[in-house]
Amino acid sequence: MKDINYYSNVKYPLSVVQDEDGSYFVEYPDLKGCISCGDTIDEAISMAEDAKLNWLQTAIENNIDIPMPKDLASYSGNFKIRMPKSLHKELANTAKNEGISMNQLCVYLLSKNLKLTDLNDYDK
Repeated sequence: MKDINYYSNVKYPLSVVQDEDGSYFVEYPDLKGCISCGDTIDEAISMAEDAKLNWLQTAIENNIDIPMPKDLASYSGNFKIRMPKSLHKELANTAKNEGISMNQLCVYLLSKNLKLTDLNDYDK
């Protein structure tokens, strides 16, 4: 049986997002509900490590299955999406105005969690 020492040495990916107020939200996506935050990135990462150890210990004590990290190689980076024609038009026009491909624009918007209106506001 695998114990806390085994799982604490498994390299789980950590997601770090800076909030609007400058604090940091951290999460281990493979460990559902294993989240924390901190005022600085170093504090947030330290808090995340504590949260991970507590999450793992609780899972072991309660006989909850602990998943292994997902392998990035299992993701292609491609997905198809259907959208309204009006949104497609807005994306295409915005990409053209920015001098980038619609794919680049969509990746940018998804990574920044922005709305098209936010991007258009930068031009003003």
